Amino acid sequence: MSTIKIISWNVNGLRAALNKGFIEFVKSEKPDILCIQEIKLQEGQIDLHFNGYFNYWNYAERKGYSGTAVFTKIKPIDVMYGIGVEEHDKEGRIITLEFEDYFLVNVYTPNSQRGLTRLQYRQQWDKDFLQYLKGLEKEKSVIFCGDLNVAHKEIDLANPERNRRNAGFTDEEREGFKNIVQEGFIDSFREFHKEPGQYTWWSYMFHAREKNIGWRIDYIGISKVLRNRLKNAYILSNVMGSDHCPVGVEMDC
Repeated sequence: MSTIKIISWNVNGLRAALNKGFIEFVKSEKPDILCIQEIKLQEGQIDLHFNGYFNYWNYAERKGYSGTAVFTKIKPIDVMYGIGVEEHDKEGRIITLEFEDYFLVNVYTPNSQRGLTRLQYRQQWDKDFLQYLKGLEKEKSVIFCGDLNVAHKEIDLANPERNRRNAGFTDEEREGFKNIVQEGFIDSFREFHKEPGQYTWWSYMFHAREKNIGWRIDYIGISKVLRNRLKNAYILSNVMGSDHCPVGVEMDC
């Protein structure tokens, strides 16, 4: 068994990220598996390959919107796109890779939007996504990573009181994440870091990143049985190129 590095990053537009050091980041970090979200691409718009990596893409039907991709040095046994629910799957939000003894799920959770116009849809998504994870877990352990678009607890954002009914910190969205935890999945970062001020997303306005006025909404979660394989979890807050920063884990797999 060897230690592997898994990194997840919402790049907020892959073509833009390519002009902001994305390739250099991958070559420097050398992740065994890299999951990215919000690629905002259609098939054929870019030709991107890294030596030694297999790559898999899930595009949204809508142009310039959503989408996910995975680059992996470890060849998967199988690759699945979506979760089998048409309403969710047309937005390219999930790629699942099956490996020998675990599934890896790359996810870009829908945002509830300003005015919470999509909150009801988001609540259905949360239920369906958890059901999907539990279904996978009946076969093998699960690692899921990506932009979950929710700050779970008050410690996970700079201004909890001010954002109580804003997208990403509603009671309903927090309950959705709480349900994932209650079903036995572990928030890997909080296994190692209990301190406040640890964020993965910052608004482009008001110098929020410079002032570290942010939210922790990007996660890597693991099945409870994988806890003894988890060696480290971290946030790469100094990495620029998106309004999100990468998050990572090192695990024995």
